[in-house]
Amino acid sequence: MGTVNQSSSQPAAFLLLGLAGLEDLHTWLSIPFCLMYIVALLGNLILLFVVATEQSLHRPMYLFLAMLAVADLVLSSSTVPKALSVFWSLSKEISFHACLTQMFFTHLSFIAESTILLAMAFDRYVAICNPLRYATVFTHAVIAKIGLAAIARSFCVMFPTIFLLQRLPYCGHSIMPHTYCEHMGIARLACTDISINIWYGFATTLLSPGVDVVFIGVSYVLVLRAVFRLSSKDAQRKAVGTCSSHACVILMFYTPAFFSFFTHRFGRNVPHHVHILLANLYVLLPPMLNPIIYTMKNRFLREKVSQVL
Repeated sequence: MGTVNQSSSQPAAFLLLGLAGLEDLHTWLSIPFCLMYIVALLGNLILLFVVATEQSLHRPMYLFLAMLAVADLVLSSSTVPKALSVFWSLSKEISFHACLTQMFFTHLSFIAESTILLAMAFDRYVAICNPLRYATVFTHAVIAKIGLAAIARSFCVMFPTIFLLQRLPYCGHSIMPHTYCEHMGIARLACTDISINIWYGFATTLLSPGVDVVFIGVSYVLVLRAVFRLSSKDAQRKAVGTCSSHACVILMFYTPAFFSFFTHRFGRNVPHHVHILLANLYVLLPPMLNPIIYTMKNRFLREKVSQVL
C-alpha cells in the first residue's frame, strides 16, 4: 500500500513534450538552439580563461564579468542539453528528482545572475559618480563577498521550492508540455491546490529579480544624470556607450524571463508554444550574447581576447 501511495503521489519520471503541437518543427528548432549553445559555451569559456590568466584583468569589472560567465554556463547547461535531447527524440523522460535538480539549478543561476547584474550596475555607479572611492569600495575581498552573497541568496530563495514540490500529489500526471523543468511547470501537474507554490513563486520573483531591476534602474538614472553633467563630450560618449551595453544585457535577460514567470500566473490567453519559446530564450540568448556584447564594447578586453584567439 505504501508503494501504491508513493507512486500516486510522485511520478517516477516526467515526459517532456517540447513544443506540443509543433513536433514537426523540433528538428529545425534544434539547429539554432544547438548553434547558440555552442557559441554560449565557447564565448563564456574563453572569457573565463582570459580573465583568469591575464593579471591585468583582475579588476572589479572583469571579475564581475567572470562571475556572470559562470552563471551563464550553469543557466544554459542546466536546460539546453535536455531541450536538444527532446527535440532530437533521444530522451524525453526525466526522473522526478532529476527534474527537481534541473529546476533548482536553473532558477538558482538565474537569481545569481540577477544579483551579479545588480552588483555590476552599482560598480558603474561608483566608477562614474564617485570615482575617488572606487578603489576602496570594490576591493577583492568585497567582490568575493558579493559572489558568495549571490550564491547564498539564490540558495535561500530556491531551496524551499524543492519541499513545496515534493509535498504535492501528482496522481499519475507525468506529461509536461515543456523542454525543461521549472517550478510552476511542475506544480501545475499536481492534483491538489497549489496556492502556496503560486504565491511563493510570485513573491520570490518580485522580491529577488524584481527588486534587482528597480535598483538597477535607479543606479543607471543616477549614472546618466552624472554623465550629462560632464563637460567633456568624449567622456559622455564613453560613459553612455558603457551604460548602453549594460542596458542591452539587462533587457534581453529580464524581459523574456518575466514574461515566462508571469505567463504561468496570468497569461491564460498566451499561446503555449510562444510561452515555451520565450522560456527557452531567457536561458539561451543572454548566455550567448553577454560575452559578445561585453567584449565588443570593451577595447581592452577585446584586445586580450584577440591575443588568445
